[in-house]
Amino acid sequence: MTRPIFRRDRLPVTFLVVAVAALAIQLERPWRDPLVYSRSAIAHGEWWRIWTGQLVHFGWPHFIADTGLFLILGRLLEWEWPKLCRLGLFALPIAISATVYRFDPAMARYGGLSAVNLGFLVFLACRGWQKNWVDWFWPAVLVIYAGEIVLEAKVGHGHGGGMIPFDDSSIHVATVAHLGAAACGLLLWACSLATPAEPRPDPMRS
Repeated sequence: MTRPIFRRDRLPVTFLVVAVAALAIQLERPWRDPLVYSRSAIAHGEWWRIWTGQLVHFGWPHFIADTGLFLILGRLLEWEWPKLCRLGLFALPIAISATVYRFDPAMARYGGLSAVNLGFLVFLACRGWQKNWVDWFWPAVLVIYAGEIVLEAKVGHGHGGGMIPFDDSSIHVATVAHLGAAACGLLLWACSLATPAEPRPDPMRS
């Protein structure tokens, strides 16, 4: 029997739900202000912004770049590591927002899935490199990741979205958020070392 190219059992359902939520916010711009990470609002008890801020994007180029990579990572990861991915989707926004709040007090507002993406990318790269320590591909991914953070620190910080334009001139690249996400990606990888992969049953096999 020929296997379908797209299989419902292999869809990254959790990542799709998050992406749909981000799309809804993008389509309804009035939702952005009450949901975006806002340092002053969080200080006054609006804790939901710690999570919802990651779903807010500043323009369609920002949304497409972040959400597209997010879904690709979900397709690569959620099948093999469903519980760790869901843990990451819960914990990464907390860690990212806390890092920004603690180490970048000048950043009044923040949004986007880019830091979440980079956390999962570090996790994926570490898992891939672990399978073959002499393979050059995954170390190259990690080097590119580090290079991007250096470039952000030198060029992007304070200059809007860097290579991706933002529709809000008060927003700039959050390098600190990406550093926090990298640390979380390494922590997820450490957790995976003690957690066996959980592949779901293949319905195409009897």
